[in-house]
Amino acid sequence: MTAASIVQPDVTLTLDLAGVIRKVELAGDVDEARADGWVGRRWVETVDESASDVVARMIEDALSRGLSAFHQVPQRFPSGRELPIEYTTIRLGENAGMLAIGRNIQAVTELRNRLAAAQQAMEQDYWRLREVETRYRVLFDVAQEPVLTVRAVDLRVMEANPAAIRALGVNPVGRYMADEIATADRERFLGMLQRSRDKGRAPGMMVHLGREARPWLARSSLINTADGPTYLLQMAPVGGATVTPPVEPLAVERLVGRLPDGFVVVDGEGLIVWANDTFLDLAQIGAAQAAIGQPLGRWLGRPGADLPVLLSALRRYGMVRRFETTLTGLLGTEIIVECAAGASTEGDLAQIGIVVREVNMRDARTANGLGASLEALARRVGQTPLRELVGETVATVERHSIEIALSLAGGNRTAAAGLLGLSRQSLYAKLARYGLDDGADGDERVRDWEPHV
Repeated sequence: MTAASIVQPDVTLTLDLAGVIRKVELAGDVDEARADGWVGRRWVETVDESASDVVARMIEDALSRGLSAFHQVPQRFPSGRELPIEYTTIRLGENAGMLAIGRNIQAVTELRNRLAAAQQAMEQDYWRLREVETRYRVLFDVAQEPVLTVRAVDLRVMEANPAAIRALGVNPVGRYMADEIATADRERFLGMLQRSRDKGRAPGMMVHLGREARPWLARSSLINTADGPTYLLQMAPVGGATVTPPVEPLAVERLVGRLPDGFVVVDGEGLIVWANDTFLDLAQIGAAQAAIGQPLGRWLGRPGADLPVLLSALRRYGMVRRFETTLTGLLGTEIIVECAAGASTEGDLAQIGIVVREVNMRDARTANGLGASLEALARRVGQTPLRELVGETVATVERHSIEIALSLAGGNRTAAAGLLGLSRQSLYAKLARYGLDDGADGDERVRDWEPHV
């Protein structure tokens, strides 16, 4: 194949200044013996009606500018065949007419169509998998018998449904599964897992679980997951072993359950003990049992950030009001919420009640001093140099964060510096810079999330 054949166009039309075809040259994959029948006809008459305006514009551009842009045109041949041709039009001279040079892009079009079809099929498969995952999650969480998934490589618990958490008396996720089995049963239990790995499943055996070492019938199956081989453990009660059924709610619980605001009860570690229907709707949880025993931080705030701050403030004061954060549902929807929480002052936070109220975005911006300050800075765009606006924005956010940390820490600067990840000296310098240094480092119990900028 020569270089000339590589660059040779598939279709070359010689046109007069009125757009009438005077000569036709075809090459490449375009083999139409009767294309000479176009000679004497206007070019716009040989294309699909939907492309007539495009062809007219290309001719006009060539006449006025000497060259037109590339456009895809469905070209109809005398045989009835239609091919997508990408044309550009060139004016040859003052009265010499024009050339329409085209390249057959049928292969490219077919490839694009195949790619679009493949992408659509992938999206359908993705949503089908999401539907299967949702069904699995609902069935896993609402099962009344304990079910656990254990990673085969290291025997660490990956998932445990609420019934398993109640049976063990502790959330076992991340723990070594053999440690939850009574010492006398441990060797036989590991042998059962090995048999299920060799044969896919193993006969059930009785094991003693949890702090009270109650007897359970354990069955093991091997499944393949994205994390590798995984054991699916199913437990059935034996003799006196039972899964604690849900307690009939008291009248107060029924009333709280109908509140328009979300209400959730957690233990000292942040694990959900009870949640009303409004909270379940906000968190996009299908059933209450799917939330029991799960960490509230899975939905509320940034992981490892907002919830520990809230619990720390509760341990100190026993109460927190107007704590603004975000709540992310199981389907990925994120909303701004405001929390108020109260805790038992006996022991290490045996029970915590948290009210979760959705905050309208506009109300949040109006109520939040930071939002108002940033909006004021935004209105100065075009009037103030960018470097100055960036500096003021950074200072505003920094001052706002320091005030929030001081509020949470009850005015204790050492604690506030820890929340901000700063040394005390750095915090003192910033307090002086923003005029927040009042010379006190007391233990004022500020419990309202109401920073002022």
